[in-house]
Amino acid sequence: MTKKAKFPKVTVIGGGTGTFVVLSGLKKYPLDLAVIVSVMDSGGSTGRLHNQLGILPPGDLRQCLVALSEASKLWRKLFLYRFDKGDLAGHNFGNIFLSALEKNTSSYQEVINIASYILKTKGKVIPVTYQKTDIVVQYKSGKIITGEGLIDKNFREKTKVVKTYLKPMVQANPEAIKRINDSDFILIGPGDFYTSLIPNLLVKGIKNAIKKSPAKIIFILNLFTKSGQTSNYKGSDHLKDISFYLGRQPDFIIVNNKKIPKKIINWYSKYSEKLVENDLVKFYPQEKIIKGDIIDSQEHHFSSSEKYTSPLVRSLLRHHPEKLAQLLYTKLLQENSH
Repeated sequence: MTKKAKFPKVTVIGGGTGTFVVLSGLKKYPLDLAVIVSVMDSGGSTGRLHNQLGILPPGDLRQCLVALSEASKLWRKLFLYRFDKGDLAGHNFGNIFLSALEKNTSSYQEVINIASYILKTKGKVIPVTYQKTDIVVQYKSGKIITGEGLIDKNFREKTKVVKTYLKPMVQANPEAIKRINDSDFILIGPGDFYTSLIPNLLVKGIKNAIKKSPAKIIFILNLFTKSGQTSNYKGSDHLKDISFYLGRQPDFIIVNNKKIPKKIINWYSKYSEKLVENDLVKFYPQEKIIKGDIIDSQEHHFSSSEKYTSPLVRSLLRHHPEKLAQLLYTKLLQENSH
């Protein structure tokens, strides 16, 4: 009898566009894939639905479901579709669908199960918690901001984040803890540091589970700094902060080494954001820094409907799903695939 191959258990922790990119690439490889996703997003369509209906914020969950989807292109387009006119202007169809499901099911796990069935997801989508909470950040200036949406709008802030916490504190989803314990690899990043990545690590039980997990942790370094969150951060600043919130240093760090066009660097500078300087070798073993061309040469601009989601434009430059996934798989994940 042929022994069934054991695929490496890879768990992505995050939310937002960065996590969408990672999952979109990795789903094409022979992996036991899962994502533990933030439910603290409070801006745009998600924030409006959360405030008006009292539902769990669906935005990041929706993006992860679509990223892992192997359903027809139409279903994926529908779950990403955003209305740009009328009473529904700014709302996303997928967010409305998930909100309606929550109002007509007995548990949020049932919501995930039904949506996963419809979208034919390859892998598990696991909310980090089922309880409602907000991310709070305190800056060196003394300013305190509550809520992911308002933190994003605080992009003119120049001082460093010195403290962050959840209000109220909430318990981790037991499935998230179990998945962390069973994982071979845990991937964190890329993404907005204090609104997409760190909120997951603040949920009660997550940090302790990661500290005890036998999994190798892979941190994917952001390409550019983020105004109001990581202003003037170098690679070493990201490493220091992520290690603090994880309770341990990453085992590997993924870094882009493809030269970025000057016009893109200049575009970011208009928003007081700059290329993250890779000074990691001064503070971290060189053999654990995995470099490669992992950027998407296509520039990403706002669509007409996205003007409703944020006062800021979205990232012009992103990681490339296939390039990033190939680097991750061939350099790190494949060693556990047999």
